[in-house]
Amino acid sequence: MKKYILDLKVTENRQLHTNYVLLKFTTTDGSLLPPMAPGQFAEIRIDGSPSTFLRRPISINYIDEVRNELWLLVQLVGDGTRKLATVSSGQIVNMVLPLGNMFTIPADKTSNVLLIGGGVGTAPMLYLGDVLKKHGLTPSFLLGTRSAKDVLQLEEFSALGNVFVTTEDGSLGQKGYVTQHSVLTECKFDRIYTCGPKPMMIAVAKYAKMHGITCEVSLENCMACGVGACLCCVENTQDGHVCVCKEGPVFDINKLLWQI
Repeated sequence: MKKYILDLKVTENRQLHTNYVLLKFTTTDGSLLPPMAPGQFAEIRIDGSPSTFLRRPISINYIDEVRNELWLLVQLVGDGTRKLATVSSGQIVNMVLPLGNMFTIPADKTSNVLLIGGGVGTAPMLYLGDVLKKHGLTPSFLLGTRSAKDVLQLEEFSALGNVFVTTEDGSLGQKGYVTQHSVLTECKFDRIYTCGPKPMMIAVAKYAKMHGITCEVSLENCMACGVGACLCCVENTQDGHVCVCKEGPVFDINKLLWQI
């Protein structure tokens, strides 16, 4: 898929949580956004941050085709993302996109699919769910967070399919971790997609392998260049060492050398 370096205009900056903002962008000249696929990401240039020299990788959260908007869910974890979170409507942000590969969309319209997201790893699940629905599937979502206040975009997920929630403190949904949710024993899934903290993804991968379920994970290795040049995000796989930003971030669990 062709890559672009674009100046995009901020249309909205919405604070969803103390540590998360939802940024929406559109083109400056009214042209259509380039094609993007679920699982891909953008590399964002951070202007005005003296301590931030490299672009920051952010997952594509959603594409609003009607409004011609790109959504990015940004977690505030350092100087770069905190500076990015201060942009306001009308400002211009430069980004390289779309980068990386994509989740596999099942050809079988009867497939029962489960999308599992933990923390900011819920971000790519929204766009994936939208694309799956447009392909005639009804996705189920399993969102895992620490508490009810950490559950993001619940209304948007609910508009696309069935939503299940786990919280570590039991303040919303079922108490515990995603792999402990009863939906995994009550429903039979043909395919699982997941993104989030690595221990969570490994636990999900173990469950999928144990039950013979096709499973794809979106890795969140530290990235710098986004195009496979700096070797910052290397992951050891069945095919040797590969750059997550270029060969991933989406991998079939059978390609990874996880102890599952």
